Amino acid sequence: MSKISPLSGFPELLPDQRVVERAVTGSLAETFELHGFANIETRAVEPLDRLAKGGEIDKEIYLLRRAQGEADDASSDRTLGLHFDLTVPFARYVVEHAGHLEFPFRRFQIQPVWRGERPQEGRYRQFTQADIDIVGRDELPFHHDVEVVRVMVEALGRLPVPALSFQVNNRKLIQGFYRGLGIPDVTAAIRAIDKLDKQPAEAVAELLVEQAGASVEQAQVCLELASIRASDASFADRVRALGVTDDLLDEGLTELAAVLEGCVDVVDDHVTVEANLRIARGLDYYTGTVLEIFMAGYERLKSVGGGGRYDALASDGRTTYPGVGVSFGVSRTLIPLLSDGVLAGSRPVPSAVLVALTDEQSRPGSIAVATLLRARGIPCEVAASPQKFGRQIRYAERRGIPFVWFSQPDGSHQVKDIRSGEQVAADPDSWTPPAEDLHARAVVATSSTDDTQTDTQTDTRTKEQLS
Repeated sequence: MSKISPLSGFPELLPDQRVVERAVTGSLAETFELHGFANIETRAVEPLDRLAKGGEIDKEIYLLRRAQGEADDASSDRTLGLHFDLTVPFARYVVEHAGHLEFPFRRFQIQPVWRGERPQEGRYRQFTQADIDIVGRDELPFHHDVEVVRVMVEALGRLPVPALSFQVNNRKLIQGFYRGLGIPDVTAAIRAIDKLDKQPAEAVAELLVEQAGASVEQAQVCLELASIRASDASFADRVRALGVTDDLLDEGLTELAAVLEGCVDVVDDHVTVEANLRIARGLDYYTGTVLEIFMAGYERLKSVGGGGRYDALASDGRTTYPGVGVSFGVSRTLIPLLSDGVLAGSRPVPSAVLVALTDEQSRPGSIAVATLLRARGIPCEVAASPQKFGRQIRYAERRGIPFVWFSQPDGSHQVKDIRSGEQVAADPDSWTPPAEDLHARAVVATSSTDDTQTDTQTDTRTKEQLS
């Protein structure tokens, strides 16, 4: 057999790393469901013409075809591609199933997506995203913008990750500002400002002049707007001080202030929400609230999540389905943290108990003990072979199983915590391991030489373990 080489951009997690991912996705799902969001899963493929942006075929789309295509292949008349995000398939899902949905429809998805881009840290060709959206029929009240941000703040606040910052803006604010300022091409101005995280201010100013038709003075005012940041509604006074007036600008200022005020009781030192008037998100379908999420110590990843309001993303020609949503990059966030040793699984296997074997004839008795433990929700397994007890204990140690169960000749039982060496009498009908040992968990690393990891450990929220 030839040597196996990993495929670049298609990460595979080891069992203890998968424990972390499952704990995170399980926690996210629990929070989303607490707020009434229904879980859906869309198909992995969409017609290429639906995935294409503005009729232009995106070079990052992976195509799907049979290795041995046939002329009468039912799918040959439409080229299929793997979805590169969860928003496009969700928009199609809403239109296709609208007759079976109750609006406003609240959904969450946690699924893999595929994107044919150059692999690098935080960017993969296959990765998992977690999305929440609220979609209405023809109209969707603004208070859902506030709600979606609050829910994602609460969900991410439960995760054992470094501090997160929600940077929020409003497209009405920046569109109204550019319009009131007299910028000829507002859309080009938004796209130029969206490049501030990749290019210096001087280069963006040149784009504003060359592509948006702004004067040098107007470009400078646009950069002044983009520099405004505040954790409260004081940003509005700073915007008005720039001397630009417009009705759409006023509406955007009001909505952005409402998002900040609506999140006051769910933010803390671990998850913050801040107005950042540089945030633009270059996609044209955003019409109101826009946001990006950043992780402390991992600014090199850029944003680890984002989203916003879209008033016309989905339509069947008769009905329009406006929505608002936020996406969180599960793989984008977790894989660097796992690689750096910031997060780890408490053990690589589900089993909390290994039931030992005295000899092969004792296997039915050991299976009976395991059955009693499992009936009470305690994950366990029976030893593979009746080796010496010392070897069975070492086997449990290698697998990360914390307890070994011994059945005695007189019918009594004992259980040993192989970490402390403590061995006590136990009854399979009543014994339960400590809560922190019952299931494998995501835990924060206890030691690190990396400054980022040290900062992470000092955050009180990240010291909490996620069950």
